[in-house]
Amino acid sequence: MTRGRIRARIRRSSLYTFACYKPSPTEEDGPHDIQGPGYSRMVYCNQPHIHEQKPLKYCSNYISTTKYNVLTFFPKAIFEQFRRVANLYFLLAAGLSLTPVSPFDPVSMIAPLVFVVGLSMAKEALEDWRRFMQDMKVNLRKASVHKKNGVFGPKPWMKLRVGDIVKVEKDQFFPADLLLLSSSYEDGICYVETMNLDGETNLKVKQAMETTLPLDDDPTFKEFSATISCEDPNPSLYTFVGNFEYDRQVYPLEPTQILLRDSRLRNTAYVYGVVIFTGHDSKVMQNSTKSPSKRSTIEKKMDKIIYFLFSILLFISLISSIGFILKTKYDLPKWWYLRVPDRANLFNPGKPLTSGFYHLVTALILYGYLIPISLYVSIEVVKVLQALFINKDIHMYDEETGTPADARTSNLNEELGQVDTILSDKTGTLTCNQMDFLKCSIAGTAYGMHASDVELAAAKQMAMDSDGQNGTPTSWEKSGKAFQESEIQLETVVTSKDEDAPKPPIKGFSFEDMRIMNGHWLEEPHADVILLFFRILSLCHTAIPEPNEETGTITYEAESPDEGAFLVAAREFGFEFCRRTQSSVFVHERYPSFQEPIEREYKILNLLNFTSKRKRMSVIVRDESGQILLLCKGADSIIFDRLSRNGRMYEEATTKHLNEYGEAGLRTLALAYKKLDEAEYSAWNEEFTRVKTSFGGDREAMLEKVSDTMERDLILVGATAVEDKLQKGVPQCIDKLAQAGLKIWVLTGDKMETAINIGYACSLLRQGMKQICITTMNTDTLVQDSKQALKENVLMQITNATQMIKLEKDPNAAFAVIIDGKTLTYALEDDMKHQFLNLAVDCASVICCRVSPKQKALVTRLVKEGTGKITLAIGDGANDVGMIQEADIGVGISGCEGMQAVMASDFAIAQFRFLERLLVVHGHWCYKRIAQMICYFFYKNIAFALTIFYFEAFAGFSGQSLYVDWYMLLFNVVLTSLPVISLGVFEQDVDSEVCLQFPALYQQGPKNLFFDWYRIFGWMANGLYASLIIFFLNIIIFYDQAFRIGGQTADMTAVGTAMFTGVICAVNCQIALTMSHFTWIQHFLVWGSVISWYLFLLMYGELQYSIPVNAYRILLEVLGPSPIYWSTTLLVTVACNLPYLAHISFQRMFNPLDHHVIQEIKYYRKDIEDRHMWRKERSKAREKTKIGFTARVDAKIRHLKGKLARKYSSMGHCVPQQR
Repeated sequence: MTRGRIRARIRRSSLYTFACYKPSPTEEDGPHDIQGPGYSRMVYCNQPHIHEQKPLKYCSNYISTTKYNVLTFFPKAIFEQFRRVANLYFLLAAGLSLTPVSPFDPVSMIAPLVFVVGLSMAKEALEDWRRFMQDMKVNLRKASVHKKNGVFGPKPWMKLRVGDIVKVEKDQFFPADLLLLSSSYEDGICYVETMNLDGETNLKVKQAMETTLPLDDDPTFKEFSATISCEDPNPSLYTFVGNFEYDRQVYPLEPTQILLRDSRLRNTAYVYGVVIFTGHDSKVMQNSTKSPSKRSTIEKKMDKIIYFLFSILLFISLISSIGFILKTKYDLPKWWYLRVPDRANLFNPGKPLTSGFYHLVTALILYGYLIPISLYVSIEVVKVLQALFINKDIHMYDEETGTPADARTSNLNEELGQVDTILSDKTGTLTCNQMDFLKCSIAGTAYGMHASDVELAAAKQMAMDSDGQNGTPTSWEKSGKAFQESEIQLETVVTSKDEDAPKPPIKGFSFEDMRIMNGHWLEEPHADVILLFFRILSLCHTAIPEPNEETGTITYEAESPDEGAFLVAAREFGFEFCRRTQSSVFVHERYPSFQEPIEREYKILNLLNFTSKRKRMSVIVRDESGQILLLCKGADSIIFDRLSRNGRMYEEATTKHLNEYGEAGLRTLALAYKKLDEAEYSAWNEEFTRVKTSFGGDREAMLEKVSDTMERDLILVGATAVEDKLQKGVPQCIDKLAQAGLKIWVLTGDKMETAINIGYACSLLRQGMKQICITTMNTDTLVQDSKQALKENVLMQITNATQMIKLEKDPNAAFAVIIDGKTLTYALEDDMKHQFLNLAVDCASVICCRVSPKQKALVTRLVKEGTGKITLAIGDGANDVGMIQEADIGVGISGCEGMQAVMASDFAIAQFRFLERLLVVHGHWCYKRIAQMICYFFYKNIAFALTIFYFEAFAGFSGQSLYVDWYMLLFNVVLTSLPVISLGVFEQDVDSEVCLQFPALYQQGPKNLFFDWYRIFGWMANGLYASLIIFFLNIIIFYDQAFRIGGQTADMTAVGTAMFTGVICAVNCQIALTMSHFTWIQHFLVWGSVISWYLFLLMYGELQYSIPVNAYRILLEVLGPSPIYWSTTLLVTVACNLPYLAHISFQRMFNPLDHHVIQEIKYYRKDIEDRHMWRKERSKAREKTKIGFTARVDAKIRHLKGKLARKYSSMGHCVPQQR
């Protein structure tokens, strides 16, 4: 096997020059002193059997993200069920039903409770089983492990033990935290992708110790033995302290030798490593938290409502008991025929208080229908069906990966409609890590004909504003606006992409301008400057070329996507970077002839790397003629400050182009160079080498100072503009979510510059937005007092920024706060976190970069607890698990590498863009459905239960039930449950398309318009009114008049059945009035429930069970022939629903909600007949926002209109006048 092929001879030092002269710890330093607490771990390499006994028995490599296991399921699930107040009440009532004081049969109380709790527990078990199966997919992955005698074989990840030797091959994940022993490269380096851990896409270089490099083949491990003493398991991803004892020598270990679980081997054929941390001891699992038990806000509020109803229940039970005590004491002795006292002392005039206490228990059970036991099971059924609809939504199905949406838990469906803040990971969630080279400015001339998305959208919007009827500029000339049309097209470069021209199928290159393509640049006026521009693109980088032997093409492994885009652009312009050695870079240049490429060698003398502080990168090269050049690229503000007096020839024109590129949403860099003579370079290099080989806390600062002296007196060449390729639909999704009134925070492990650039690409940041960057200097070497000073400095920055926002008078001003991980450490401390939160809430955008997984979780907790509003976290990697679990709702991206985020999430979607539909459509629907369903449930139970209380007063508080037991059993289970389930599953105030067109409708959820106390008490009052109408109308009508042909008056069963009929008809008509959207299913269930009541009466009257309760043929012979029964039912139904009908009619006429207006427009087909009005309504139906694509387009339009206005004022006599 050829190890490493092209890159086998390229050593790490040639690419990472700031560290290249720093002596290896193994050469200069002694072993770490790691004695004491926190450093007790001992690992015996290649001897895993030693770790099977205490004290060296460490945890297995098995991981679990489930809530339950076999032992804990029953107690934990029972606890979850009886956290619900209603279930606790019914458990007590079920127990009391076994006593003589119960007015009902015990089965009628115990059976519903067992059914409800059992169904809920079964649902929990099913959802947790799915989590378990996904865990097992990871646990059963195979790893190549040393067995014995130099033989490696497959073993499941879950069977790995500390001390095992593991062989990991290219593109495989590391199964545990490993110490790198050797790799396929001669110098023991390997390339690792840590996207799942820290969100960064650039490859990290890891390097094995020199002493283990000979262990590069399977047989070499036959006799291998070593000992590792190191730190105990901890969540720090970027630190590691330990010693490696091998061949009687002790070597210190560094973080660069550690391969973390869930990171991935790239561009390296294979590596060998020894397992140090397994399973939940690994650093990625140390950063995760236990699966929390989440309850929705509505469910928590429901508990408060049940407390309130329980208070009412207790109150009316006390009234009933007091009435019973008075009756027992004063009236019962007169009623000698009742033979009191009875044996059980339930009716004892001699002990009225004792009898009153027994009656209190009876009343608590009798009026228990105030608290709906079937509410919970109905909600469970509805949520499962809602989750099924989410899973089956074809609009959230990703065809590329074949992945549908997955509601992993249905407990939080309604929370989706109440989200206030979204906290999102960046890499893999928002971005697909691809840049497109779109435009450039060289020698003051702009090149590139393609318009960016922002430019196209701004032109389209201005056209629609100018001609509202058809959205096209065809009528401008007629209205005297031809000048505006040409101006808009001029400002936006191109208002539409050329449909006839074939789109370039080149990944990373969307540039089109024949002036400099195909060698035509040689004919341009400043060909020498263009040549330098192309050479800077092809030489100023740290990328590594990787030839594809099958296709003959070259791909580039670059530290950042934009660097890769520059190299692709250079190749397309005729300057192909093809090879790198220890000291040189080789480029195929199509110069001086474009048809005949020539390979040229450039000696790499020094490389001054990009850092977030420097904001630039430089390379010093010697060309074939011996000329030494410094080539530099970086942020325009940094480069312009370093230009020489003679190097500013193109500064004005380039600045103008950079501003235009920024307004167009493009990422920009400025390019510059300078020529060096031999003596100048030698003197500088001597100083640079001396500083690099020195030790001390100020080494990095000294390096920066020396580098800065070289990067002066530069000559400007031009600038680049690349378009950040986000995942499909991300800008539109963010724009829609912003219009829906949601706040979006980005939490990423990437460096600040990358995070800011992504912010621009997503339109979370834009040109003209005031950025508040809160940072600190390097704190690693600071003493405690200095750290206190830094903390005060951070607080001062936060205070000043807050004050600046308060004093801002421009209504269109937008602020963004950007903070890094080190600073966030101080900002999240107890005495400062609320000031930081207040600042962040006042800003339009918040971007936290270089944050650890733990910090992501802490920021999420701060937002959740500090604002008291619903938070949603979305991510795709293991580094996002903490915040996904901490947030009220966790969403995992399932189409990416690794499944840790999905396994920890509540909902899984394949791409970020599906979040728009998940929230704006399903979230909106689920919130309103659940809210209306719960309110209706309380309404119908109050309407029903209070009739029992009223009858008690008529029956001398005797505890006698008005209704037959079977009626009461069927009320919640059959006769009224299915319509309410149909409401919770199928109800739509508006359809999905309208939800997306009118995103402001979403704010009904965060504002809680449908489940606030006003609405809850309104429904309760409606239930109270209905109970009064139902009871007293029936009593008045049936009390003392004949209702049958034979002249008989109604007995208790007849009155009770007539009254129950009124309840069934009234509440089912009420739910029909509540619904906005009908399908045949709703009609069938609502009217079918009414019909089923009559069918039940028909069948029950024929059974023997009806004889003891006087209900034999109750419908056929007693009530059916009586006109009073049918007219009373009709009268009760109409009277009960008149107030609701009057209320909703008044509201729609004088104070309509947003969805009422849309329903009217749709009903009268105005959305089709009057498109202008429909578009106008749509433009109003969005929350005012300062982020998102629309906000950026609005800013662009304000900018263009300002320029037009200024041009008109200077050319007033030329402007066509309207007549």
